[in-house]
Amino acid sequence: MDTSSPAEQRLTELEIRSGFAEDLLDTLNQTVYRQQQQIDQLQQELRALRQMVLTPASPRPTGDERPPHY
Repeated sequence: MDTSSPAEQRLTELEIRSGFAEDLLDTLNQTVYRQQQQIDQLQQELRALRQMVLTPASPRPTGDERPPHY
């Protein structure tokens, strides 16, 4: 038989819910942090790829050069 008052039971229930909410918040914060790290890495890779595409690797041959099959 439970001898605690309804107020004590309610308080205990609220403390339990609060604990679960704190755990959930910590989990969500960790998830957001990891996702931000991934976004930062992807942005860095995208900048590198853009730089590679926009920077010519070698000069293009002029029209005066003979093609190799001649």
